[in-house]
Amino acid sequence: ITVLCEEPRPAYDRVHLSEYFSGRTAESLALSEANFYQQDGLTFHVNEAVTAIDRAAKTVTTVHGQYPYDTLVLATGSYPFVPPITGNDQAHCHVYRTIDDLKAIEQSAKDSAVGVVVGGGLLGLEAANALKNLNLEAHVVEFAPTLMATQLDAIGGNVLRKKIEALGITVHTEKNTQSITEGKQHRLCMNFADETSLQADMIVFSAGIRPYDQLAKDAGLDVGERGGIVVNHTCQTNDPAIYAIGECALANNMIYGLVAPGYQMAQAVADQLLGKSDASFKGADMSTKLKLLGVDVGSIGDAKGLSEGALNYYYADELEGVYKKIVVSADQTMLLGAILVGDASEYDTLLQYHLNGIALPENPSSLIAPSSEAEKPTLGAASLPPQAQICSCYNVSKQTLTDCIQAGAHTVAALKEQTQASTGCGGCVQLVTNVLNHELTELGIEVNNDLCEHFPYSREALYHIIRVEKITSFPQLLSAYGKGYGCDICKPAIASILASCWNDYVLDSSHVPLQDTNDRYLANMQKDGSYSVVPRVPGGEITPKQLSAIANVADEYNLYTKITGAQRIDLFGASMNDLPAIWEQLIDVGLESGHAYGKALRTVKSCVGSTWCRYGVDDSVGMAILIENRYKGIRFPHKVKMAVSGCTRECAEAQSKDIGVIATENGWNLYVCGNGGMRPRHADLFASDLDNETLLRYIDRVLMFYIKTADRLQRTSVWMENLEGGLNYLQSVVIDDLLELGATLDKQMSHLVDTYQCEWTTTVKDPAKRKHFKQFINSDAIDDFMLYVNERDQKRPATAQEKIRLKAV
Repeated sequence: ITVLCEEPRPAYDRVHLSEYFSGRTAESLALSEANFYQQDGLTFHVNEAVTAIDRAAKTVTTVHGQYPYDTLVLATGSYPFVPPITGNDQAHCHVYRTIDDLKAIEQSAKDSAVGVVVGGGLLGLEAANALKNLNLEAHVVEFAPTLMATQLDAIGGNVLRKKIEALGITVHTEKNTQSITEGKQHRLCMNFADETSLQADMIVFSAGIRPYDQLAKDAGLDVGERGGIVVNHTCQTNDPAIYAIGECALANNMIYGLVAPGYQMAQAVADQLLGKSDASFKGADMSTKLKLLGVDVGSIGDAKGLSEGALNYYYADELEGVYKKIVVSADQTMLLGAILVGDASEYDTLLQYHLNGIALPENPSSLIAPSSEAEKPTLGAASLPPQAQICSCYNVSKQTLTDCIQAGAHTVAALKEQTQASTGCGGCVQLVTNVLNHELTELGIEVNNDLCEHFPYSREALYHIIRVEKITSFPQLLSAYGKGYGCDICKPAIASILASCWNDYVLDSSHVPLQDTNDRYLANMQKDGSYSVVPRVPGGEITPKQLSAIANVADEYNLYTKITGAQRIDLFGASMNDLPAIWEQLIDVGLESGHAYGKALRTVKSCVGSTWCRYGVDDSVGMAILIENRYKGIRFPHKVKMAVSGCTRECAEAQSKDIGVIATENGWNLYVCGNGGMRPRHADLFASDLDNETLLRYIDRVLMFYIKTADRLQRTSVWMENLEGGLNYLQSVVIDDLLELGATLDKQMSHLVDTYQCEWTTTVKDPAKRKHFKQFINSDAIDDFMLYVNERDQKRPATAQEKIRLKAV
């Protein structure tokens, strides 16, 4: 096998090309390790552009020589389309296709202020985000009336536009660029057909692609009227010795511009060369799910409802920036297409309905209507037909997975190895797991819910082992119940269980190796490698002396200071070396660790309550402080947030928290298992009109039962939904003592409360532990990668481009 590559480097991941601007190198984007190309029988050449194909002689000519072939595979891809605009070839006009293109854009950005992207499709929006990250004022110019006009309808495109503009990128639609001339305030001026103009310092063209088919055309191979090398169902051209795959190929009269169909074509050709006569490429679904500048977008099938008799269902929330649409058949039994903007959580379910012709529920709108998860129709593995495509990247069907499972592949890892499912984008891993668990159950095999390969137990089982056997360290547990050395899954999980049971100091020598970075350094690591300092402020109440100490620390160490939505003051930009000295000053005025770095209680938010507010019916501040001081420092399976409101006006937003307390004239109402975040969930009313003692007892038991039974990294909302019986069962356990665990849970919580220690107080008093907070073992130097610029009178991390300038100075 001889591979001829025009570019100066081996194949790399164009799907994640934009990550080059956020620090990924060309090497990290490579699709294969360097030694892959050193296999026997494989020769690989870079900088070896092919200039001609001689079909009669069966040779290809390159810029450096000539190579014979028995079979030739054209995988020449595509090139960026640059609209025929006068002036499009000037300096600082670029395309967005290769790593070298990105390097040119990066160089041009060094002395530019305004950048424009021509094209409002997927790649155009990625390019605009890249310009924004290079600290340019970014604009998108699109000929069509809406963004992503190929995948979205007008409403979806407009919702996407608002979300993109909210991120600081200006969008210009229905703009036909006539010429690019010299600008007055900036280098270039884009002149539009409507007699308006836009000035810029650099322009990036991302207006679509064209198949790279000139070699084939010159060699006399059949090429489509609008481009693309014509291939049959085996990806063979009109010359039996030549195949074409990927974006250069015209299959089924269509150019497939996604990576998954390219892989499928490659597999079909490989099978042909290996003598599998039934191998073929039968086309591919072009549905897509992606995240553009942090915005979820999904498009499935006939998204625009062009099919005859198609019916549309819509859901839109302009305030939240969410738009959903499904297109169904005239008889409302089949899903023809869908659009999702702002929330693509239903994408996987809708795609299976579409691909497999699964009959829709009686009320199709329930698939996208805002309702509880319990009310939404779901598709389990049992509902999917054998031919259902589970992994689109590698075209793996449910039947392929079940065949492998029946042949002995009883883990997700084994299925990945045998089928490659979920090794591409990774989006199908949950569905692969569901198919595996369902098939194992059907085979009468117990479903494996082991924590990881080193422990043949679930998290809950390990919790019981640690409790009953009074195990206090990871080596002790590994020796008795595990194997190997442990991993990034089991070590933090078991560190959390040990802390939840015994509440030892997390930086004891036996526990330090288990902690992730945040717990290891008792601080949240930020994007630039610096750390944040977050003192605990119970109930949001703070003294002037403590405020002054925070201000002094922020001023002395030049920390970015922000008051958060959780009633805390966060200080950002601290180096690891300075953390002990900073905390020493804060501890001197009575401040403690806020545990913002741990899977622990973050805050108990409160309103001012009856002390100050004329509507308050009870002392919410006092109760919030009592609750926060009771549960501070306790390690949970996931982070926990709480709030106390002094009346039903709910100013503390208690009903969106893991534990929410609201004062009434008859006591306290307790709400449990809510959360904010990407998928908000209102907490459920657990009990009403409670006195202080009963309120705390119920919270104690709920939290200890959560510690005892939840899975690793499982929020309380998901935990309760997964309990058989849900809220009613939890009420029976806690209030009615159904399992007769009440006294045990009370005792275990009392131990955690009584053994609390501020981890930073313990740390700064120990000279040996202070040595732990040094960036270099043999030097007090600071990592010069952390560079900052001033913005709004405070520092922020420098962008990649700004770092280059700062280091040059």
